[in-house]
Amino acid sequence: MRVLIVDDHAVVREGIKRIVAGIDEHVVVGEAADAAEACRRVREDAWDLVLLDISLPGRTGLDLLGQLRREHPKLPVLVLSMYPEDQYAARVLRAGASGYLTKESAPEQLATAIGAVTSGGRYVSPGLAVHLASRLDEHWQQPAHETLSNREFTVLRLLAQGRQASEIAQTLSLSVKTVSTYRSRVLKKLGMQTTAELMAYAIREGLAD
Repeated sequence: MRVLIVDDHAVVREGIKRIVAGIDEHVVVGEAADAAEACRRVREDAWDLVLLDISLPGRTGLDLLGQLRREHPKLPVLVLSMYPEDQYAARVLRAGASGYLTKESAPEQLATAIGAVTSGGRYVSPGLAVHLASRLDEHWQQPAHETLSNREFTVLRLLAQGRQASEIAQTLSLSVKTVSTYRSRVLKKLGMQTTAELMAYAIREGLAD
């Protein structure tokens, strides 16, 4: 089994490597600290699984997930994030992830998830399954940010980090004008007027780093 771990924290990567090694003694593990390095490694080598963090320097994990799905649609991607399941899981699953786990999960749960997705299945924790089922209730109200496209959501998160339009444009390989357009769309969809309001919303909803 060949597993690529994409996380910007070396200590986290080392911990995941030990868990993966316990699943398969012949496992080959690769590492990437950001989206650019991950893209390079996926193009250069064949992998059975990508373990992906959402919060990465530069381009976000969500943006990278979209690129991986376009360029390598058969490559399983298991998202392992510090963010609560109810904030991100549904979005990353819709974006094509094979599963979602928080970093607070037990090593045994990560092993189970890896086994499921490398066998061609998908994985959600029991708690996430309950949460997703609750969304079928007729009284469930969709959070405003779930109306955003993945690119709009990424721009919201970067704005919440205090990034300027020029920085976001460089990070996402877009023009400043395009970033401004996305910002305007986000403001309109969330019913807000200023970037400060967006930042406060993101913090309140647990969407900011």
